[in-house]
Amino acid sequence: MITSKEHFHGSDLEKIEALYGIKKEELVNFAGNVNPLGISPLLRQSLSERIDAITDYPDREYTSLRQSITDYLNKDRGTGSPINREDVLVGNGSTELISLMIQFISPSKALILSPTYSEYERELTLAGSKIDYFPLKEKEDFCLDCNALKTKLSEGYQLLVICNPNNPTSSAINKDTLAAILSCCQENNVYCMVDETYVEFAPAVNTITAVSLISDYSRLIIIRGISKFFAAPGLRLGYAVVGDKELIAKVNRRKNPWTINTLASLAGEIMFADENYIHTTRAFTQKERQRVVTALKDIPDIKFYEPSANFILLQVQKDSPTSYELFEGAIKKGMLLRDCSNFPLLNNRFIRFCFMSEEANSKLLEYLKESLS
Repeated sequence: MITSKEHFHGSDLEKIEALYGIKKEELVNFAGNVNPLGISPLLRQSLSERIDAITDYPDREYTSLRQSITDYLNKDRGTGSPINREDVLVGNGSTELISLMIQFISPSKALILSPTYSEYERELTLAGSKIDYFPLKEKEDFCLDCNALKTKLSEGYQLLVICNPNNPTSSAINKDTLAAILSCCQENNVYCMVDETYVEFAPAVNTITAVSLISDYSRLIIIRGISKFFAAPGLRLGYAVVGDKELIAKVNRRKNPWTINTLASLAGEIMFADENYIHTTRAFTQKERQRVVTALKDIPDIKFYEPSANFILLQVQKDSPTSYELFEGAIKKGMLLRDCSNFPLLNNRFIRFCFMSEEANSKLLEYLKESLS
């Protein structure tokens, strides 16, 4: 049996299967933050018909894929300038692009909004950067104090990292506030990397995404991938929109060619064009987000934070059960939650779960109600 000091992520299914003796296929993964509708039906129908494409090398420039991404992003940008294909970089998942951006910027000092995804810290540590954390405070429901952040940015940073909507808090920064932050970054020569992994799940994407700000802020870098919204983490396809033309050129000159295989490239083109799937996913997420939030109001001794993404953060308001106890109790019922006690600034009272099917969500809500009563 494991100890309460060990933590599991949504990708740790094999490890959990071995430790608990529960087949991973029998677990409902509320910790993975992946679209429960599965992959695009258009992709499922048409990718196999193009299997012979693997007999050729991918286009070194990924021109068609980058154009598909450009068209997709421009549909949701809201007001502001459209992006161009030349603004887009593609990579082997968003993780590769986060790593590449950090390598090429090579910040001696970086600032991360926290609590957040641990990969930023890992990559910055590997790059030898000094890391500071700007806290999103629980007493402020993890909402950003923009004025305090702008003051902090004058302290000699080369990179600011923002996850928007943020993991694990599901809080979001609107586009107007982002513009104010980006103006401050420009003044202080600070690159701003905005990870928009979850923005497509937001109730109003065009009010949050920074895509339309690219042409105005050369220090802006937007990172996205297909793992969560398009339910395809195994394809390893990510993309970035970059305001700095010199940085794009530098990365393109020096990064490895063909890091995306032909099928992943084709899959991206198909998925980004599946408007019915995109609409269905957003409608489903909005419906279940509202239903779960309403149900949580009737569960005692719990506080939740208004979600902008496809997951929600909860805080237990009494000594027991702890986040680990809730995690382990859920595992025994075939449900995987995220114990958030190892996130900076959080403790053993915080859990996170994403919205799965209506049936699965109802089962989880019943479990939480029983556990906290």
